[in-house]
Amino acid sequence: MAVDVGEHDGRREPVVEAAPAVSLRRVFGRFWPYTRGGRRWLALLLGFVLIGPVVDAAAIWLFKVVVDEVLVPRRLGLFLPVALAYVGLTVLAAGLRFADETTSAWVGERFLLALRGDVFRHLQGLSLGFFERRRLGDVLSRLTGDVEAVETFLLSGVLDAVAYVAELSVFLAVLFYLRWDLALVALVVAPLFWWTARRFSVLVKAAARERRRRSGAVSALAEETLGHLALVQAYNRQGWEQERFGQENLARFRATMTATRLRALFAPIVELLELAGALIVLGLGAWELAHGRLTLGELLVFVALLGRLYGPIRGISRLSNGFYSASAAAERIIELLDQRPQVVDPPVPLRPALRLRGSVTFDGVWFRYPGSTRVALFDVSFRAEPGETVALVGPSGAGKSTVAKLLLRFYDPERGAVRLDGIDLRELALADLRENIAVLLQETLVIHGTVRENIAYGRPGATDAQIVAAARAADADEFVRRLPEGYDTVVGQHGRLLSGGQRQRLAIARAMVRDAPVLLLDEPTTGLDAESGRRILEPLGRLMYGRTTIIISHNLLTIRAADRIVLLREGCVVGSGTHAQLLACNDGYARLDRLHAAAPGRRRLEVPG
Repeated sequence: MAVDVGEHDGRREPVVEAAPAVSLRRVFGRFWPYTRGGRRWLALLLGFVLIGPVVDAAAIWLFKVVVDEVLVPRRLGLFLPVALAYVGLTVLAAGLRFADETTSAWVGERFLLALRGDVFRHLQGLSLGFFERRRLGDVLSRLTGDVEAVETFLLSGVLDAVAYVAELSVFLAVLFYLRWDLALVALVVAPLFWWTARRFSVLVKAAARERRRRSGAVSALAEETLGHLALVQAYNRQGWEQERFGQENLARFRATMTATRLRALFAPIVELLELAGALIVLGLGAWELAHGRLTLGELLVFVALLGRLYGPIRGISRLSNGFYSASAAAERIIELLDQRPQVVDPPVPLRPALRLRGSVTFDGVWFRYPGSTRVALFDVSFRAEPGETVALVGPSGAGKSTVAKLLLRFYDPERGAVRLDGIDLRELALADLRENIAVLLQETLVIHGTVRENIAYGRPGATDAQIVAAARAADADEFVRRLPEGYDTVVGQHGRLLSGGQRQRLAIARAMVRDAPVLLLDEPTTGLDAESGRRILEPLGRLMYGRTTIIISHNLLTIRAADRIVLLREGCVVGSGTHAQLLACNDGYARLDRLHAAAPGRRRLEVPG
């Protein structure tokens, strides 16, 4: 049963949807290529798997020799060579086991290295819309736990299956060599093993799929709650979040217990079948021994081999359940890998020979978000030339941030075009496009690393001199040098060791070192106090100088000096011009200006001439 996170039209929505079912054939076909790096070692592993049962069978056969050739006839002179042979076989088996385990681990970890790296690379290539629709915690759960389960399914499980078949073949061969009739009796219970495993596998797979889905939901809720802990505590929502998490955690507990009960019930049933087969064979063997048709050594070895025979049969039965359980994780990874980015590079991207000038044009752009019926942008057109500052203003929901997403090509317009130096963005490679745009977002993004790494994030390979020059231009050098380790100070996750103004100045330095012709500012002073806002205005002006600058703002007082102001309302351009022109000719703009003029503490952003 899905746990509620809300109700819409009477429907209860699960935190994480179940992945579509996938056949075992498709799972193998999809993930087998990832074994390429370790395939040359698979033959060696198969050798270990095949030799191991032969060594084990030889060691067990020595018990027959000890009983029939040493103990019964009392020829103790043979004991030493038999004991030495047994020690040698034991050492050989230990060496094989060591080589098998270390090589298996190497091959498995190489598989995980390739698959996890590919999944992460695939995730980074998906469009922004995918992450706006998905729970990040569930995505992380797939990247970690589900990927490891796929390795168990494809490599460890397959090698175990081959090992079980090899053991079964060797032990059966020895049993038939000893007494073919007793060996046939021992196999009477084999169909019961298979039937039991088949019945349980269907139930186990359903329980495993539900457990995997619930695990992803628990990760998603934990990531969401802990990531917004300040909001949770500020509104005293700890109790509600604990209840929500507890419900999903309880659902995961129930799904886990269902799978556990099935496995726990399966084990004793298999043991009873194994015991029944052993008792039948032991009874017939005792009868044969009493009539002199079977030696004591042969009976003991037969019983020992029979115990080893039922082990692989039980393992194969259990492995089938494990396969179905791991396939649930494989389905979640396949669903992830089947996702395709909404925005892709053109087949033959246009490669500009020179650095782009930075002329930005929106030409009759229409856009609606995937899955939405509401038009977010309606026939939007404007231009921003090199060296100009164009401000986008309007109430919340007017489409300002959508313009930024289209400029960065997180989405493509339905109609119309966005152009850079007259080139449709869809004709450029995504990497080339974004190399020409520096971004300063409303939420100042700082990575967990040093100050140096955060500034150089805008330009990989930047020299120390370039990093320091950018910090100075952003008025950040002074406070950076006061930090405990200067430019090598670790700023903490999300830059929590820095103030809001310091984080913003680091972001300005990052944009400075990028030195892109187009600058996109999304509410650059939002969330800063008056003093912090005042301190970043001058470095912002230096950053904007000589670049095509597009400012997104709801605060008219900060953008009065812009060369052009574009007023948006409900996705439409309802006014365009300078501050004075709009104030004189546009009633909506004049009304917004009066509202902002009444708010104290506002400062104007000016571009140095």
